[in-house]
Amino acid sequence: MNPFEMVAIIVVAVMVASVLRARYGYRRGRNRHGIGDASPEEQAETIRLREEVKDLKERLKVLERITVEKENSLAKEIESLRDR
Repeated sequence: MNPFEMVAIIVVAVMVASVLRARYGYRRGRNRHGIGDASPEEQAETIRLREEVKDLKERLKVLERITVEKENSLAKEIESLRDR
């Protein structure tokens, strides 16, 4: 097979793939939420889950802050007991 035939075959394959992609509605881009052409129920579920993850991250930050504060106060208490 000569190089020109190989190039022709590659061009035809790319064209067929493009037609199939257009036929079945595949899109590269996504909307502002990062979800493609999902059904409205799937989009709503995705948005709800993202909000839930955001809330859980915020709660985790609060718990980490409380834990660090307790460690500091516990260390201070231990030092005050040693000073007695």
